[in-house]
Amino acid sequence: MSLFRSLRPDPSPFGLEGDLKSRKESKSLLKSLGPGLITGASDDDPSGIGTYSQAGAQFGFGVGWTMLLAYPLMVAIQEISARVGRVTGHGIAGNVCRHFPKQAIWFLIVLLSVANTINIAADLGAMADSMRLLVGGPAALYVVLFGTVSVLAQVFFDYRLYISVLKWLTLCLFAYVLALATVHVPWGEALKGLLIPRIYFDRTFLTTLVAVLGTTISPYLFIWQSSQEAEEQRIDSNKRPLKRELSGRKSELRRIRIDTAVGMAFSNIIAVAIIMTTAATLHTAGVREIQSSAQAAAALKPLAGQFAELLFALGIIGTGLLAIPVLAGSTAYAIGEGRKWKVGLSRKPKQAAAFYSVLVVSGGLGIALNFVPLDPIKALYWSAVVNGVLAAPVMVMLMLLIHRRKIMGDLIIRGWLYWLGWSSTAVMALCTLGMAVSFGG
Repeated sequence: MSLFRSLRPDPSPFGLEGDLKSRKESKSLLKSLGPGLITGASDDDPSGIGTYSQAGAQFGFGVGWTMLLAYPLMVAIQEISARVGRVTGHGIAGNVCRHFPKQAIWFLIVLLSVANTINIAADLGAMADSMRLLVGGPAALYVVLFGTVSVLAQVFFDYRLYISVLKWLTLCLFAYVLALATVHVPWGEALKGLLIPRIYFDRTFLTTLVAVLGTTISPYLFIWQSSQEAEEQRIDSNKRPLKRELSGRKSELRRIRIDTAVGMAFSNIIAVAIIMTTAATLHTAGVREIQSSAQAAAALKPLAGQFAELLFALGIIGTGLLAIPVLAGSTAYAIGEGRKWKVGLSRKPKQAAAFYSVLVVSGGLGIALNFVPLDPIKALYWSAVVNGVLAAPVMVMLMLLIHRRKIMGDLIIRGWLYWLGWSSTAVMALCTLGMAVSFGG
């Protein structure tokens, strides 16, 4: 009998029971990743890739520290945005239109729509440029193809399936980690640039700083994550807005925090990989200006090999397929909530015709802008600058929103998260002011 006992699986945490517990925890963590992960990954869209590439080429490893600065700031503002959606059952625009003057909501919506349209157009141009680099053919065809597929998938795919596809698309960002592995990096210099800030008080550096922070902390990301939290709550019959839900508050807020922290960490790791790859190759070789997305990828070929070029180009296409739906979707959510329409990707097109019409128009305008003279990388770079300039006023509205008991109930945001949110707002405002002063000088 003792022999049989000795052959039984060990019930301790280090045996079968521990293994099962570990698997359950892993599944629970993966299940908790949703709006935050997709938001973080979509942050590294072709606009972000172009901006980080330009920054790495111009300033080398010396601009890497901006990602460490940005991480706590973007985690704070994205968690605040997510909480607004989950606590109130409405996205940021929906809350602003209910509690602020109409001028405020339409100011936010117009600025967001303009920035998003520029971003969509530039992303499509960069994707088409990369596709042409890989297989040849007309860029205009690829612009129409990528834009149409992105929009129609949002309109006709089942919501759960569509969100699952977006989650899987986040894996394409690992192309940049692989690209970094193919180049020679002087790690001492790279880590120094990551940990020790270098600031140059000139127009070029300050504009680049605003572009980097603008593509990292962007208004469309606030709108998307907030609206997705509200959407997830709306379609689940077992959930109500947290301000009216007495049980499960702690677990939901913890889920939001983990989801956001992981998603933003993923975003920043990829951004660092892109900066280091271009710093170790383009900057070291004396390439300071990148005129097109094809050049950004092609310039890597003689310096780091064909594989690095391939990975860089494929990453632009993959991240664009993830980011364009988020950009168009955030515009549709903002306008729809501002007009108090029925909104949501989980609704059928007939149930939310106006919402989907805005989404289609947003994507269509992005396609159309590619048929006017447009330098893809410059458009990407300047769309990031536009986002940086617009972020501060949108963030001020958000921070005023989350401290009102009428809106947030007894879940108003206080303490370190509240002050870190204001710090993030102040940093974006100061960067924009510094850039404006440098242009004036």
